[in-house]
Amino acid sequence: MKFLQYSVLPFLLVVVILSLSGATLAHSHGDFLHCLSLHLANSSTISKVIYMRNNPSYSSVLNASIQNTRFSTPATPKPLAIITPLKTSHIQSTIYCSKKHGLQLRIRSGGHDFEGLSYVSEVPFVILDLLNFRAVKVDTKNKVAWVQSGATLGELYYGIAAKTKTLAFPAGICPTVGIGGHFSGGGYGILVRKYGLAADHIIDAQLIDANGRILDRESMGEDLFWAIRGGGGNTFGIVLAWKIKLVPVPVVVTVFTVNKNLEQNVTKILHRWQYIAHKLPDDLYVDVGITKVSSSQTRKKTVQAAFIALFLGGVDELIPLVQERFPELGLAKENCSEMSWAESVLYLGRAPRTSLDMLLDKNVIPRTIFKAKSDYVKEPIPESGIEGFLSMFLEKEADFASMLMVPFGGKMEEIPENELPYPHRAGNLFQASYIVGWRKEENAESGKYISWIRRFYSYMATYVSKSPREAYFNYRDLDIGSNNISGYTSYQQASIWGFKYFKNNFKRLVQVKTMVDPMNFFRNEQSIPPLSSP
Repeated sequence: MKFLQYSVLPFLLVVVILSLSGATLAHSHGDFLHCLSLHLANSSTISKVIYMRNNPSYSSVLNASIQNTRFSTPATPKPLAIITPLKTSHIQSTIYCSKKHGLQLRIRSGGHDFEGLSYVSEVPFVILDLLNFRAVKVDTKNKVAWVQSGATLGELYYGIAAKTKTLAFPAGICPTVGIGGHFSGGGYGILVRKYGLAADHIIDAQLIDANGRILDRESMGEDLFWAIRGGGGNTFGIVLAWKIKLVPVPVVVTVFTVNKNLEQNVTKILHRWQYIAHKLPDDLYVDVGITKVSSSQTRKKTVQAAFIALFLGGVDELIPLVQERFPELGLAKENCSEMSWAESVLYLGRAPRTSLDMLLDKNVIPRTIFKAKSDYVKEPIPESGIEGFLSMFLEKEADFASMLMVPFGGKMEEIPENELPYPHRAGNLFQASYIVGWRKEENAESGKYISWIRRFYSYMATYVSKSPREAYFNYRDLDIGSNNISGYTSYQQASIWGFKYFKNNFKRLVQVKTMVDPMNFFRNEQSIPPLSSP
């Protein structure tokens, strides 16, 4: 199913770049403007595609999908222009002229990059925002869909739910996450134990490479098709759209939430969860979210673990299963609710469930200021270790901190770690992620919160994967290493962070990058480098 106008016609876009101080930069950007002006076909498209710094809409377009407001301060570097292409020729033109005149290109779909790399750069840059590439085409007969990279997960789920209650897609639970970034980093969600990653169900794609060519799976070849399914965005090209295989779900699923705090034996229950969650039937997913709360018993601050679950079946089947396999949880029927799979996405995403229209709401998840990190746990953490990290949540800097423990096992245990670039498969009990936030008025003191999460991460080192200490690419963390944003980045330098995200798959990713983008046009602080680059 094709909804893109493939074109090899002359480039048709013009971008007006504001003058900058410095004769060399001004000359370069003037050349960039001239380059694009030569291909102007329809001046009426400029107002719909190009947003310059002097455009009244510039700030609103820039901030529209900045999800981590740590990167929307006056000191944050701003793009020379924001390009919101309406057709593929606009993207081809932007690539051509950016490459010719040495401007970096940052590609944004949903704006959820944890380090802001899809819309921030320390060198002169342009944002290519795919917000107009958001079509979703669902084919229930063949159980497939085409979805463009600028669509959100919520828009994909809404499109599926509008046509069927018995098909789903195994991706994340935050409705505002963009398809392009999520899929290109692997993408996990509440169906991870049943069906694996989003990337495991991508069967075709449409990509524009650094030379402006439009490629599908057949024409790009299996090496590049392998790389874009988990090897990260803004590295190999711009993926315009993805063909995905949908998966079956029952008409009715069951969810539950059970909260336990320090006064309710949470340490022992968490310890037990580590031995159970990855071995449960793969129809049952039970994650744990840890936060600081006020105790209803003592009115003092305590630490709470929320055990939140999705079961692909009815409540009458779920209750005896949990009571047999995890009696320590104390699950009761009043903790449970039956609903559709699409509704369960909103439930587990902690979003309002007044209507499935909430899947389309760009503000359904509040935007926050935060820093995050991730780990993989292969052996159960002893009770003493659990007590240690729970105690850190009682510190003042942890008022807006949380930890998420996502169980693996099931389908993830069956897929080889080199099947796709995402390598964190068999042998992982769970993925752990940590996040700390703060109020906007505390930005000047952000260092103490970032220091807290770094101390937390350091504390967890004893209990998580080692050599390398693995991390999830979609939870990007520049603390673990970065490229030189201008100039050459060696394989050795990039390996510092690359092996944490990709393990030995990093080697093949570098080989693919060297083949398809040897001049390293598509790059950022954690993009795959070619073996030699300018």
